[in-house]
Amino acid sequence: MNEPQVQQSHEKNIKFRKIVMYIFGILEVLLAFRFIFKLLGANPGSPFVTAIYSLSGLFLAPFIGIFRTGTAQGIETTAYLEAATLIAMAVYALLAYGITRIVEIMKKPKL
Repeated sequence: MNEPQVQQSHEKNIKFRKIVMYIFGILEVLLAFRFIFKLLGANPGSPFVTAIYSLSGLFLAPFIGIFRTGTAQGIETTAYLEAATLIAMAVYALLAYGITRIVEIMKKPKL
C-alpha cells in the first residue's frame, strides 16, 4: 500500500470509530437516564419518562432477570435499583470497544 492509501484507510477507520462511539454513546445516555429515573422513583406517567423507558426497554430486554430489582418504598414514590441497567451499560460499552478494536485490527496495513 502506498502512503495516500494508508492515510485514506486510517481516515475511514477514524470515521467508522466515531460513528460507532456516537451510536453507543447515545445508547449509554439513554440507559443512564433510565437508571437514574428508576433510582429516584420518577413518575412513569410523565411523557418524557415513558419515552425513555420505552426506548431503553428494547436494549435492556436481554439483561432482565439476571438479578432481582431492589425496591425502596418512599412516602410518595418507589425507588428501584435496576442492576440489569448497569449490566447492560457495561456490556454495550465493551461491545462498542470490541467493534472498534476488531475493525482497527482488520484495517491495519499489511507490511
